Formats: sequence, structure tokens, C-alpha cells
Amino acid sequence: MSGFKNSDLREKYGIPSNAVITIGGTVGVGKSTFTYALADLLGFRVSVEKVDNNPYLGKFYEDLSRWGFHLQVFFLAERFKEQKRMFEYGGGFVQDRSIYEDTGIFARMLYEQGHMTEEDYQTYTQLFEAMVMTPYFPHPDILIYLEGSFDDILDRVQERGRPMEQQTPTDYWLDLYNRYEKWISSFSTCPVLRININEYDVVEDSSSVEVVLSRVAEKIRLGRSFHR
Repeated sequence: MSGFKNSDLREKYGIPSNAVITIGGTVGVGKSTFTYALADLLGFRVSVEKVDNNPYLGKFYEDLSRWGFHLQVFFLAERFKEQKRMFEYGGGFVQDRSIYEDTGIFARMLYEQGHMTEEDYQTYTQLFEAMVMTPYFPHPDILIYLEGSFDDILDRVQERGRPMEQQTPTDYWLDLYNRYEKWISSFSTCPVLRININEYDVVEDSSSVEVVLSRVAEKIRLGRSFHR
């Protein structure tokens, strides 16, 4: 986790110092790169997914049906604790991947592909709703959804992905891509800003930074005024 003390850009655009910004999008779209770049620009800390302490991940890839439910419950618990921690700290975070993608995409995909039973899926969904979809659970100020064409994202996976990802059939990535598009079109838990990776580059292009930060500030401002 990294942090920066002050940010002229954050003050220039009026982005609250206690904001929590979540980055979403399918595998290969560049969430991690965007997360660190945005955090650097705003002087925010970074919250990233921890996989090294996950006791189910290796087992899951060996037997999806046996360990799918366990893996999803573990991720849910870890993301729940992390989201609470960010708000208890006082905000000022950019988060790589949201808790909402777990149920909206990955658990549903396991269930629909026959790797999670009806009973397990219902238990997981009810647990998610009881923990997360309540007025008491702190939701991010904004979800920035990174998107691009399927061909662009597939190229990125094949070029930069982990060996395991590079060996994964194209059909899997297409299914995941379509699920993300369907999920984000109905997501309404917090304000959403869609950013096309081919149009905006916050790492190399200063003009992109200006546009993205102004749009982020506007979404946060509107979201906070709505919930007052």
C-alpha cells in the first residue's frame, strides 16, 4: 500500500480527501495500472486484492466445482473487511476491483456453468446481500468502469497476462467480457463513470488526466449531494 501527502490536482478539481474510488472492469483492461496512476495523481492510498493469503485459489483452479463456493466466500469476507477498513481509516483510497463484481459476475458465472450448486449459490447470494446491500455498509463514492473492445482486451491478456491467463480459451474471455457489460449496464449501488481505455490514458496523457479528474469530481459531487 502506498500513500502521498498532498495533491494539487485533487484540490484543483475539488475531489474530497476522504473519497473512496473503486476501479472495475474485466481481466486485462488495465485496472491495476489505472489504480496506481490515479492514486498517485490524487495523493491517495491504494487498496489491492490480496491473493497470496488465499488458501483456496490453487485448489480452485484444480477443481472448480469442489472449491468455487469456498473461494467466493473467502473473497467476500476479505473484500468486506477491506471496504470497512478504508472507511474507518477516513477514506482517501483508490481500490482495485470492487466487492460487487464477486456476486454480479464471478459467483453467477460459476453457478451458471455448473460449478456451484443451487443451494450454495443461494447461500452465497443471501450472505452477500445481508453483508453488503444494506444502508449500514459503506459504499464507494464512485465506481470507475474501464472498458474497451473485446479484441483490445484479448490482445492485452495475451500480451501481458499471467501464463495461466494466456492459456485460457478465448471463449472464456468472451463470456467474461459479455458478463461485465451486462453487469455494469444495471449497476446502481454507487455512481458510475465509464472510461474507454482507448480514449483516455492517465499514465501518459496529461490532457486525459484533466478530463478524467473533472468527470470524477462531478460524479462524486452529484452522488454526495444526492445522499445528503
